[in-house]
Amino acid sequence: MLKFTIKRLINIIPTLLIVATIVFVINRIIPGDPAAVMLGPQATVEDIAEMRIKLGLDQPIFMQYIDYIINLLKGDFGQSIYYKESVLILILDRFPNTVLLSVTALMIALLIGIPAGMIAATKQNSILDYIVMLGALVGVSMPVFWLGIMLVLQFSVNLGWFPATGIGSMDQGFGNVFIHLILPSITLSTIPMATFARITRSSMLEVISQDYIKTARAKGLNEFFIIAKHALKNALTPILTVMGMQISLLLGGSVLTETIFSWPGMGRLIIDAIDKRDFMIVQGAVLFVALIFVLVNLIVDILYKVVNPRVNYTTKKGR
Repeated sequence: MLKFTIKRLINIIPTLLIVATIVFVINRIIPGDPAAVMLGPQATVEDIAEMRIKLGLDQPIFMQYIDYIINLLKGDFGQSIYYKESVLILILDRFPNTVLLSVTALMIALLIGIPAGMIAATKQNSILDYIVMLGALVGVSMPVFWLGIMLVLQFSVNLGWFPATGIGSMDQGFGNVFIHLILPSITLSTIPMATFARITRSSMLEVISQDYIKTARAKGLNEFFIIAKHALKNALTPILTVMGMQISLLLGGSVLTETIFSWPGMGRLIIDAIDKRDFMIVQGAVLFVALIFVLVNLIVDILYKVVNPRVNYTTKKGR
């Protein structure tokens, strides 16, 4: 286990290097001059040229890339062109808000998706099974931006039950933050919820057909006990795989949700940075999300061993 963990940690370095390179290249080929955007339409050619020198944009692309990688190795994500602050400080300031939204959405998805999948599996081919799977299909297919707008229109504009935008303030109590959290977390949880329901159903159907489940039933054990303790435990491995992927996708893919609800998180920061052509923030934020992604996958792989000790990491396929 220790050897596997160290090997995976070492493999993170080339992964992040590739991500940093791709993002760097894409940011440089996007039309638009950051210096011109910063100075505004009233800026003269001389002012723009002077700002480009100040930002280091007059250097050859290769030299800019080398400087960027050297700074990354030092833990320096650079300075925001627009905000005039450290990119890492800006990211760490917004990241807790994204974590709060993502974790809440994940909890909703788990608490509804897994029980729904279990019910669908135990009631296979029943009306209840069809309803759950139809709901899961709708959830996976529904565009997040459309759902978010519909929730705002219905529950904020028409009914006035929840605020449409913002994160609230802890100065007014956690309840104020919580009520701002409801609509965006429901919006963000829809796709993971549907995914958990489908994967849980599929995994549970495979497990409950095993001989040891039939033996437990023949012994007269309580059905709820059989499903909750024996079947679910052995069906957790594929659910853990999906959960690891969903955590990464929630943290990195909340851009649309945060934009719709004006949630001050990483996604909103990236959108604002793209708007302002602040490529330093875009580079740093994407690289930060990539780091979270690979770390989450590593944690999930370690959890495999905890849930299923039969997993062997020494083989080529990790089985």
